[in-house]
Amino acid sequence: MLQQERHNQIIAKLNLDGQVRVKDLSKDFNVTEDCIRKDLNILEKAKKLKRIHGGAIQMRTNLHAINVNDRRDVRVEEKKIIAQKAIELIKPGTTIFLGVSTVTLEIAKLIYQRNLNVMIVTNMIDIMKLFTQECVTQLFFIGGALNNAKDGFIGSFTIDQIKKFKFDLSFIGVVGINVHEKKVTTYFVEDGITKKEVINSSKKCYMVAESAKFDLDGNYAFADISDFTGYVGEKRLDYDIEKKLNESGLEII
Repeated sequence: MLQQERHNQIIAKLNLDGQVRVKDLSKDFNVTEDCIRKDLNILEKAKKLKRIHGGAIQMRTNLHAINVNDRRDVRVEEKKIIAQKAIELIKPGTTIFLGVSTVTLEIAKLIYQRNLNVMIVTNMIDIMKLFTQECVTQLFFIGGALNNAKDGFIGSFTIDQIKKFKFDLSFIGVVGINVHEKKVTTYFVEDGITKKEVINSSKKCYMVAESAKFDLDGNYAFADISDFTGYVGEKRLDYDIEKKLNESGLEII
């Protein structure tokens, strides 16, 4: 087997399992462990994986894009596609929660433009600012402690208000999705606890996130993938990712 073919198969195994071991790869490819270590070193230098003791794991990134202004102009078209898909899930007369996210902001814009007869509950300041003209849509804004990014409210006071609602549908933005660990992450603990309470208070709760989020990580795992009803993205996912989401019982939009 050529080295490049072996490298491709190593990456394929990594994408499927999230981790590979030198001993296993040595047996699979019938080569020495030293040969596999060299392969992993080459792939790490190419930034295709991260070496760990005895093997390698997927290369994941934490961008630390904490402020909403750092994210607003990133993957704009993808976010608009997600919003178009998400709004098709909204039925007249329902109560919806929109979390702090540049994707939920796009959803809110569509609701405002279409003058939908729904009730929105949100803790995001920019969503509140959208509704400057009289419309059919009802808006309830939840306060609390201003988050570090200064784009919304989180914490115990916010959670106390969220608990008073029963949302028909909620949309939550996330920082990262790890299908191998089955965890969903955000940047801050208080933000994560607030998001988890939204999930608990919702009949249906969807992650709204670009497919790039499957390669990213936040600092705090606030939920299991299976806590969500579904995932709304901008395109068809890779087979392995889609399979793992299905295994967690998620609806993929």
